[in-house]
Amino acid sequence: MRLRRAALGAVLALSALTVAGCVPGRGAAPSAGASAGSSAPASGVPTAGVPAASPSAASPSAAAAPSPAAGTAPAAGAFDSSRYSTTDPMSLWVVVDKRRPMDPPDFEAPDLVMPAGIPNVNGQPVRQPAADAVQQMHAAAQADGVGLIIQSAYRSYATQVRVYNNYVAGYGQAQADTFSARPGYSEHQTGLVIDFDDGSGCALDQCFANTPGGQWLAQHAWEYGWILRYPEDDQAVTGYVWEPWHYRYVGPELAAEMHRTGTLTLEEFFGLGPAPDYAS
Repeated sequence: MRLRRAALGAVLALSALTVAGCVPGRGAAPSAGASAGSSAPASGVPTAGVPAASPSAASPSAAAAPSPAAGTAPAAGAFDSSRYSTTDPMSLWVVVDKRRPMDPPDFEAPDLVMPAGIPNVNGQPVRQPAADAVQQMHAAAQADGVGLIIQSAYRSYATQVRVYNNYVAGYGQAQADTFSARPGYSEHQTGLVIDFDDGSGCALDQCFANTPGGQWLAQHAWEYGWILRYPEDDQAVTGYVWEPWHYRYVGPELAAEMHRTGTLTLEEFFGLGPAPDYAS
């Protein structure tokens, strides 16, 4: 586990150097802790990351149509689940999992920026809407005495190749597939994912759920448009082990509706069917 984290850290550090020069402005499952498409297994499980295609001119932009204020759930029956695409890589509602890869595989969003005012371990960016939201969420957490840290965020297709291959070499493909996304299937590539930490010693580990940061996020993240992407006991749906640190930005409208209805996964909310494994 520690070796895996160290290996991931080395890869991400190299990636951070690359990003810094060009970005403006989830047999035996590993113990708790990485992020599907990202870092280390449960007790150290990595996070999924998939490349995408160039933005579709017809797809709604992140700023299109105003969303309800943070924490304000729309009236029952008022939610329009077809408002944004679940396949367009530029959509805030794009669904990326083991059955739904990024299209194209090497997609890179044009609005990647560095969130301001929040510690960022690997210096990785996120898309502008996610950056704005995490800055607000970080300020709110600070006001409550909680310090959030960005452990991992955007990862390119090339970076995911290195991350995934590294885990396969250390754990074998079957085990690696439970906590790390194959290249082209990682949510991190959307630029809408952040693996959080709070400096309590549970980075990319399931013990993060019991830390001040993990508990604050579980209670308040939805108010700022974020959802816990890989819930506990939902591996048969998402394809990945529980990752209490892996949050996905979907915007306040969808996050509020999922909170209101008690729906935990994007696959279930949009009726897409589970993605427990790869088609081949």
